[in-house]
Amino acid sequence: MDNSPARGNRDLLPADVAVRDHVLESITRVYRRFGYQRIETPALEDIGRLQGGQGGENEKLIFQVLRRGLPGRLEAGTEIRDLVDLGLRYDLTVPLTRFYGNNQASLPSPFRSLQVGPVWRAERPQKGRYRQFYQCDIDMIGEASVLAEVELIEATTEALATVGFEKMTVRLSDRRFLTALADDAGVPEPNRDGFFVILDKLDKIGWEGVGRELTGLGLPANRITTVTEKIAGLQGLPPAKVADALADTMPGMAPEAIEELSVTIDCLHRLASERSLNWQFDPSLVRGMGYYTGQIFEVGHPDMRGSIAGGGRYDRLIGRSLGRDVPACGFSIGFERIVDLLESDLHRDTVVLLVDNDVPVVDMVAVARDMRKEGRAVETIRRSGKFGAQLTRLEKAGFAAFVHLRSDDGTIVRGDERALGGEPGSREGAR
Repeated sequence: MDNSPARGNRDLLPADVAVRDHVLESITRVYRRFGYQRIETPALEDIGRLQGGQGGENEKLIFQVLRRGLPGRLEAGTEIRDLVDLGLRYDLTVPLTRFYGNNQASLPSPFRSLQVGPVWRAERPQKGRYRQFYQCDIDMIGEASVLAEVELIEATTEALATVGFEKMTVRLSDRRFLTALADDAGVPEPNRDGFFVILDKLDKIGWEGVGRELTGLGLPANRITTVTEKIAGLQGLPPAKVADALADTMPGMAPEAIEELSVTIDCLHRLASERSLNWQFDPSLVRGMGYYTGQIFEVGHPDMRGSIAGGGRYDRLIGRSLGRDVPACGFSIGFERIVDLLESDLHRDTVVLLVDNDVPVVDMVAVARDMRKEGRAVETIRRSGKFGAQLTRLEKAGFAAFVHLRSDDGTIVRGDERALGGEPGSREGAR
């Protein structure tokens, strides 16, 4: 089997997995402090649910699964849709809505959900974009106020800071602003999604590129100018002026939407005064999923193109499973992206019990057992080659410390725990 990156598959070495475990443990520890409870959903979902029109461009990247029991040969003209009944999930939000619809009677309200697991998209593999990758999501279901948005942002930025990200920037916008902007520009309903996608490209193609693509969408030049002027006029505003500027610039935007944005902005402003966090109101932020209904947000990092986390409010998505709308808001961490940004040389929290060859197995196992009772993770390894060279190899493997076990005229001698990383001569003397 070809496991080359060009085919979208990856083998993860122990050092890679150690970094991933460290990141996952750190993030989930923070989320649990905020009250989020871990759930699990299946990898396979009904294809009709996955292709429900709410997943944006990701619906084009679904790995579809053939129905069981198909004949070995199909009749000419058979449609693909007649052969498929399941697909691999492309995110964790769509499965969550089904989960909540099926289990809401047994869940608290609001329900704080934590999900960690693999998702699949038929991407063209490249650094930071893989066909199978992990997501780490938190969602609050049943909370209609901006408590959900504010808590999700605070919890996620705290989780990212815990794993070492200090230069984050939170970008905030609202789909209700974008809808009002589209109304004001006279964008027909069938062209709305295309209009939003073009605006989302602003940071990549600039105003000139956005203007060209809006022209291709059929928007007149004067309306394109109005759109660009309104967005530009709302960028870089101080927190206290955002609400008034929105009310003046977008009179068609609902007052409650502006008020809710103001509350989120006030909370972000206070949070940023208490710990290292940058944020901005960014009217060009769109987010690709079609299910967002209110505030949307992303977290960026200067060392990564694109976002490292993103989410927003999706108050109508659960209604597709439950038959009634339920307020919901979520935040997803781009797990693979943040792992790529981190150093892969984390030390293993494991002590090497380095055993001379004349020590009987029964003794080495007994010593290792006693060390584990002391609360240490212990890996037993036989001595081989030059002592200093072996310690160097252990250090490169990520171990931080060792204990030397030897036999002295038949007496088993357990040395003191020693740190790896010194000069070979000094480690030799540690015997």
